Amino acid sequence: MTSEALNRDFFDDDIRASDDLFRHVNGAWLARAKIPEDRSGWGAFYELREASEAAVRQIIETRDAEGEGADAARIANLYASFMDTEAVEKLGIAPLRALLDKVDQITSTADLARFWGWSLRHGIGGLFDLDNDADPGNPARYLLFVGQSGISLPDEEYYRLDEHAEIREAYLAHIEAMLSLAGIPDAADQARRIFDLETRIAACHWDKVRTRDMVQMYFPQTWEEFTALSPDLAWDDFLAGAELPEAAVAEVINCQRTFLPDAAALVTADSLDDWRAWERWQIVDALAPYLPEALVEQNFSFYGRTLQGIPVLRERWKRGVSLVEGVLGEAVGRIYVAEHFPPATKARAEELVANLLEAYHQSISKLDWMTDATRAEALKKLSKFRAKIGYPNRWRDYSALEVTSDDLLGNVLRAESFAFDYMIHQLSGPIDPEEWLMYPQTVNAYYHPLRNEIVFPAAILQPPFFSADADDAVNYGGIGAVIGHEIGHGFDDQGSTCDGDGRLRNWWTDEDR
Repeated sequence: MTSEALNRDFFDDDIRASDDLFRHVNGAWLARAKIPEDRSGWGAFYELREASEAAVRQIIETRDAEGEGADAARIANLYASFMDTEAVEKLGIAPLRALLDKVDQITSTADLARFWGWSLRHGIGGLFDLDNDADPGNPARYLLFVGQSGISLPDEEYYRLDEHAEIREAYLAHIEAMLSLAGIPDAADQARRIFDLETRIAACHWDKVRTRDMVQMYFPQTWEEFTALSPDLAWDDFLAGAELPEAAVAEVINCQRTFLPDAAALVTADSLDDWRAWERWQIVDALAPYLPEALVEQNFSFYGRTLQGIPVLRERWKRGVSLVEGVLGEAVGRIYVAEHFPPATKARAEELVANLLEAYHQSISKLDWMTDATRAEALKKLSKFRAKIGYPNRWRDYSALEVTSDDLLGNVLRAESFAFDYMIHQLSGPIDPEEWLMYPQTVNAYYHPLRNEIVFPAAILQPPFFSADADDAVNYGGIGAVIGHEIGHGFDDQGSTCDGDGRLRNWWTDEDR
């Protein structure tokens, strides 16, 4: 074994480990590290993400659209359509026209509901959002989750707290600027209508503390029960616009049960001018990254500089890589794994995960504050943890997705519709235990409480976090911390509400809780 993942160049030997271990190990790195202008922070995670991004760029830019198969052609064509800035600038805002014309045709609340369905299917924001996941009451099946949406600032508090007043002013100016660039008349009046409507929508939102409460968020209903809470919304028209079969919505999880009844009061025939303005904004806001540079720059100026403090927009190739990964992530991931994740690395990582699960077992077994009843449940849950390492055992089929090299906006809209169909198709069957919710080339990891699984993509199992050739001490200090962190999520404020089968159930004694 070697210690290639442990870089002595980062150490500051002028600081004794016994005085300040962190600065002893990282002092030299801290002294010379600089945050890149297109980032909001910097560190080992960021460095590894840069490395993965460069590797994925190489994969994408060396694909042959003609001779390497259908997925390679999709990868090459999607990237080419994004990188063809000459074509994007030449088209200007023309690709938006047909979409904005749809908004002009909204003359009733039924039309509005139908448009909500269409826009959700195509990845454009709506009053509420749809997603699927395991049913917390029966985690062997998928259910559709209906959740609050309709605002573009990060959280409802941005619309009400004094500390965010400057952000609100900047956001209003941003809306006006974007509408003007998109050729929408009366931009100032439209922007004010949009902002005021969003503020009223935000007042209906649950706050971020309440939305972390998995027990409160679990409110299963039949479709009839769900729609009865907001009967004035034209739900049949919504289903038609989304092309959603009734079977897919036979039962749903109403995540914020008061949101839609409250927000529905905003949907009246007298308010249609406001809603049409708001829908135009949803289109421009969602599709801005794929429009001419003036819109891209204004979009970044607010969401990047103002909200996140990032000075410089990422280079176009980086944004192109992100688009391809978002649309064709597993097609790219399959190539990434073949080139960057040998079987020996997977085997060594599996060994580390098993050892850390055993360490948790020993620790829980010795907790003196935990009652025997809770301990038995905790150990039972731990024994059912499923670890996924590197990449999925089965890859996603993209054969139904059409991608061309000369239709960027069309590619994006078709990709969103493809993903929507994939989600709806899953609702007709049991939970797929082989499904991954991250791509192999993603530098991250996750624990899923409803599936009781910990997932570590191939890209995070790289130096400096992990190496198949590194000493155990280096690997446990690096990726071991990440693995332990994810296991811990199984017992935090959210994970602890689910048992070993992923079922939402209080398995804690009152004394221990």
